[in-house]
Amino acid sequence: VIKLNKKRGNVVVSRKELLEEEQTAKRSTTLEHLEEGAILTGTVKNLTDYGAFVDLGGIDGLLHITDMSWGRLTHPRDLVNVGDEIQVKVLKFDREKQRVSLGFKQLTPDPWLDAVERYPTGARVRGRVLSVTDYGSFVELEQGIEGLVHVSEMTWSKRMKHPSKLVKPGDDVETVVLSVNPNDRRISLGMKQLLENPWEHLSERYPAGTVVEGRVRNLTDFGAFIEIEDGIDGLVHVSNLSWTKRVKHPSEILKKGEKVRAVVLGVEAENRRLSLGIKQLLPDVWETFFAQHRVGDVVKGKVLRTAQFGAFVEVAEGVEGLCHVSEAADALGAPVKLEAGQEHDFKIIKMNQDEKKVGLSLRAVGEEASRADVEAYKQPVSSSTTTLGDLVNWKRSEQ
Repeated sequence: VIKLNKKRGNVVVSRKELLEEEQTAKRSTTLEHLEEGAILTGTVKNLTDYGAFVDLGGIDGLLHITDMSWGRLTHPRDLVNVGDEIQVKVLKFDREKQRVSLGFKQLTPDPWLDAVERYPTGARVRGRVLSVTDYGSFVELEQGIEGLVHVSEMTWSKRMKHPSKLVKPGDDVETVVLSVNPNDRRISLGMKQLLENPWEHLSERYPAGTVVEGRVRNLTDFGAFIEIEDGIDGLVHVSNLSWTKRVKHPSEILKKGEKVRAVVLGVEAENRRLSLGIKQLLPDVWETFFAQHRVGDVVKGKVLRTAQFGAFVEVAEGVEGLCHVSEAADALGAPVKLEAGQEHDFKIIKMNQDEKKVGLSLRAVGEEASRADVEAYKQPVSSSTTTLGDLVNWKRSEQ
């Protein structure tokens, strides 16, 4: 009773004041035991996106979502509901502002403290897929312990477009522990390690020199990728497409999707690299030319293109030589203008097999022909009666 008027017969009563008195009594009792580190029992009063408010007895404390579980929670209702009676640990207490921060996960040991011992590298463990992202999937090994299977550790094949093609949330999967970092609370897991590595014995199945057949999977500026079996792609570098043609882009020779034959040049299993060559299916025209020719040989050549310093001449299919401007002259030293499409006899004056270079001379062919003419002229007459003037006059009459 808070008001009483006998004359008017009025009585005012308050339920609120009685409850406040009870609340104050409860608060006084609670405050006697309320301190950081204390373990108390409370009732869940309200839920929000960021946590739960717990009535400890006359005073409310906030149980933040990050302090509810060592694992991942999307919402507090995944763990508690309004009206639940739970035990909590006091993390912080501001007596002046009457603010209490509570923790629930702190009642159990941190599972990461001995994670290294319980999940040694190389161990096989099972877990439940929690989520799938573009870069991999998160697997829950136990409450509070999650591991990441990176997309690169899911399969040996490079053709998988997205992790969702292999796993989905809720799947029970077996994995291999690759590494544990308790400080950052991270575990790296692998799935492909449970399967045979196709690269491990690749060099035994495809030793250098083996001819293989595959489909062109991709074309890049530097070469073409050819799939010779599922998950195994080999690279044909642009320099290994043709002995003779100067290939600027693989699309000049290959088309995406077509079947081609190639030669295995080398295998780097640790780097997952397979080098292939297509030109190696045919003999090296340069090697053949150098084997069949020597300096001093006279060969027939066709002028392909000219430059200020000379002309490039095709002396065999796919083999070019350079006739320098100083060597483009007749026997008397008069310059000879070489034009594309012309055919002449050239003398080989230089050969470099390592650099695949051939030096040609038009002048040397004329000089050799002149020496042959001199020898032919000298045959029917005595050398004692032959003069230089006679030889010049004879040469002019010949021209």
